[in-house]
Amino acid sequence: MNNFPHLFEPIEIGKTTVKNRIFMPPISTNMADKGYVTDDLVAHYSARAKGGVGLIVTEVVTVEPTYVYLPGDMSIYDDSFIPGWKKLVDGVHQYGTKILAQLFHPAYMAFPVPGTPQLIAPSCVGPYYAQSAPRPATIEELHTIVDQFGQAAHRVQIAGGDGVEIQCAHAHGLLGGFLTPLYNKRTDEYGGNIDGRLRLCLEVIASVRKYCGDDFIIDVRISGDEYSEGGLTLNDQIYVCKQLEKAGVDFIHVSGGNTIKRGSSMPAPGTSPAPHAHSSEEIKKHVNIPVATVARINEPWMAEELIANEKCDMCMIGRPNLCDSEFANKAFEGKVDDIRPCIGCGRCLTGIMMGKRIGCTVNPSVEDDTIEEATDKKKVLVIGGGPAGMEAAYVAKKRGHEVVLCEKSNELGGQLRLAAVPIAKQELCKVIKFMIRRLDHEGVEVRLNTEVTKEMLENEFKDYEIVCSSGATPKEIPPFKVFKNWMTADDVLSGKKYPGRNIVVLGGGSVGCETADYLAPLINDLFPMNRKITLLEMTNNLMPGEGGAAKSRLTQRLMQKGVRIELNAQVTSVDENTITYVKEGVEHKLTEADTLIFAVGYAPKKVEVEAENVHYIGDCEKVGTLKDAITNAHEIAKNI
Repeated sequence: MNNFPHLFEPIEIGKTTVKNRIFMPPISTNMADKGYVTDDLVAHYSARAKGGVGLIVTEVVTVEPTYVYLPGDMSIYDDSFIPGWKKLVDGVHQYGTKILAQLFHPAYMAFPVPGTPQLIAPSCVGPYYAQSAPRPATIEELHTIVDQFGQAAHRVQIAGGDGVEIQCAHAHGLLGGFLTPLYNKRTDEYGGNIDGRLRLCLEVIASVRKYCGDDFIIDVRISGDEYSEGGLTLNDQIYVCKQLEKAGVDFIHVSGGNTIKRGSSMPAPGTSPAPHAHSSEEIKKHVNIPVATVARINEPWMAEELIANEKCDMCMIGRPNLCDSEFANKAFEGKVDDIRPCIGCGRCLTGIMMGKRIGCTVNPSVEDDTIEEATDKKKVLVIGGGPAGMEAAYVAKKRGHEVVLCEKSNELGGQLRLAAVPIAKQELCKVIKFMIRRLDHEGVEVRLNTEVTKEMLENEFKDYEIVCSSGATPKEIPPFKVFKNWMTADDVLSGKKYPGRNIVVLGGGSVGCETADYLAPLINDLFPMNRKITLLEMTNNLMPGEGGAAKSRLTQRLMQKGVRIELNAQVTSVDENTITYVKEGVEHKLTEADTLIFAVGYAPKKVEVEAENVHYIGDCEKVGTLKDAITNAHEIAKNI
């Protein structure tokens, strides 16, 4: 029985029938080799096709050789790229999935490869992150680029591809830059009013049609609204989409926001699902071609509702298909509880700009989901039922080992249960539930309220290989524990201790910021019962090592709620009633605080085990992120 009839109804795109409404949008992987398709790229996209996706739009594909978007992205600016593309297309087509290349010119967003000439742009208005001002592209250059787009599309067609996507969203790259009034300040035929700014995109569409004919899909990705003063509005984009339809575009891919306003185009975890659906719904009323929406559509029921309620015709589902390549098949089969949950953390892309390949917090095997059966079956004891312990137990059991997992508390989840408490972190609960379900399904023996003792290791578990996942403990600063009411962030999030009304949080890392956010009033309205929160961080930056939409949104919430944030603040002394810190050489005393919360990191809680075959995983080996813990556990268990 199909539980999602709208989602799995075929749809006509131009002259092509797509088998369902689950489309995969562009997500950079860094798997290409100097622009060429690799076997890893073929495997990556083929896995999503095998998993049931109806249509895939690839990551960025550059159309000319001068400017590089990311060193690991694909290109198709000459015929030498066609054989690799044919291999990629064939790999996807074998499962009945259609594939489009997202054609792109990075312009002012090009990667600073040594020897790159001055970057080009619509005008000499550079994005906020630019190292130097770009120069306006000349009309002659634009004519050349338009032809390069057409030739690139024809190469995709020769390779057997079903079409191309033209990226005009997010003030991103050359075409997105030309469309937005934030960057386009030209007064020639390519600027001024909306028709001038749209002209380059329409010329690219005409070039693709000239080279490829009508039996070739063209979709255009736009921001339905840039959510920025001076930027594109929904009313602008309704007009744009009407012109795109007249130009022969086969469907519209409606995103939102831009690269300037962090978190607008790639929303932060915990924010509303399908944030751009209001735009796709309105645009859909004014055109006769299909319309897709994108962003934070993490569960099949959401996609079904969006289509059933006429918010869109298709759903672009990206990160969830990274997190679980079988997302579509599991949805079709009604096995929604078996879908590995995407938490929207964005860590899949945080390493991309540093040259790392794509990854996933929840799925350490995003590139290869196979777990091979072990030739030598063993007995394995996993100590600790946090995320690392549960991952190790699951993988070991899948390999055919006899596995016992012992957890000293009365529930699985470990520190992940506390991590799910702060605002916007609720999706971590889905991870815990999913991991527990896998253990039950595989028949892993789980013993709760069981602390492994030396006697147990010497007797019952004498012949077992040991995996220790005992986690970490929050750090405290002993001299500061003289304060009248102190506690750790873990004490607060677990409900073991209850803070007062005037709170000092010591430590501006993720845990400190999330705890401050959790305790701060939802509305900064000076209501007498509101808590007063002061956050002290000794460095010049909140959440060092973090980035992207999640950090931006959390920082914004702290500021909106009136949390007092003191950076470069070194606490020098604490007594029973006073917290003293120095900032920029000036001493400050906090005398009205009633609670001091330590959020100063964690220390590994390694349980020393006297046995021959012992593996330490997760935080007990090295304190890190959830992604670190799960990946480390997965890799070690795959080799037992």
